[in-house]
Amino acid sequence: MLLLKPLVIYILAGFAEIAGCFAAWLWLKDGKSAWLLLPGLCSLALFALLLTRIDADSAGRAYAAYGGVYITASLLWMRLVEGRSPDKWELCGAAICLVGAFVILLAPRSP
Repeated sequence: MLLLKPLVIYILAGFAEIAGCFAAWLWLKDGKSAWLLLPGLCSLALFALLLTRIDADSAGRAYAAYGGVYITASLLWMRLVEGRSPDKWELCGAAICLVGAFVILLAPRSP
């Protein structure tokens, strides 16, 4: 239960960041309307606000742990939104990054 709140926050932050960046991708790479940048910027602001909700003694630690979740969320986005399946190497890399994120989050710390 201790990890449930940060995990939910990290997952929401990951999809908010990806959605914001994907709006710019659609505009610059796919020739879609620049108006997509407005919801994209809102999504990126939500991402930043969500990360401030992580209970960590430093921003760097919160962001480092987020990295593993972000990588995994990116592969989920690729599958669910873009319709492309990650290969075994991408899945293996994401698993390694998630282990690293959990080490960062769960390591015993001196007060």
